[in-house]
Amino acid sequence: MRWTRSALIVRSVLAAAVTTAAIAGLAGSGITASAAPAELKTVQFEVSGELPIYPKALWSNGSSGAPVRKVEARLVQLKLLDKQFMDNSFGTMTRSAVKKFQSTKGIPPIGYVDQNTWTKLSAVTHEPTQAELFPPAPVVNGKKLDARCATGVALCIDKSTRKLRYVVDGAVKMQLDVRFGAQKTATREGGFTVGWKSRNHVSKLYDSAMPYAMFFSGGQAVHYSSDFAARGYNGASHGCVNVRDLAKIQALFDQVKVGDKVIVYRS
Repeated sequence: MRWTRSALIVRSVLAAAVTTAAIAGLAGSGITASAAPAELKTVQFEVSGELPIYPKALWSNGSSGAPVRKVEARLVQLKLLDKQFMDNSFGTMTRSAVKKFQSTKGIPPIGYVDQNTWTKLSAVTHEPTQAELFPPAPVVNGKKLDARCATGVALCIDKSTRKLRYVVDGAVKMQLDVRFGAQKTATREGGFTVGWKSRNHVSKLYDSAMPYAMFFSGGQAVHYSSDFAARGYNGASHGCVNVRDLAKIQALFDQVKVGDKVIVYRS
């Protein structure tokens, strides 16, 4: 009978396990155990098929750092990855883009970058430029916006200038006046994403209308405010980002998608 290497390995492991179990049983009964008798034999069996051998990963899910950013930049060049996911971190979106690339090149879609995938990716893309790796932040009236607004789609919200700018791949498409929460109900700052949208939302907590609401942090959302339209900056929200231009927020609501970035910062 012919034995595959895999079967021989399994056979050896089982033999060791049987020997160990026998010795342990004797020790438990108070009998001193010696080495397994020479005549101990294992039952032969055959493994069907070969165990899969996967190529070594250069970068995979969980990897991070400058090399990952370069991989992501090359995937962006091929339009397999959106710029907003070029973040030095090999995550779900990068893995999906790698699998798409592998499928187009006849490589098994393993979802990580091995040497073969890297060789083929390098062959059909160019070395990323500094601007591709780190796109410059958009500039409005001679002033740079937050660097996180430089890639992908973002609602770039500046508390200092009280402006919301709808930015797509570094280009400002729309600008709106906004107001924020009062001191005790401050609008949270940081990087978020649009979690869900509600065209005709009504707050259950405050029993107030929040049309064209785009929620980004718990109950905080960007939405139209009739109070802001009537009173201006004499009032404040309960933490939301109020917009007073109805026509603009209607247009914005239709363009923004769940998952788009929301950056709330001070310039």
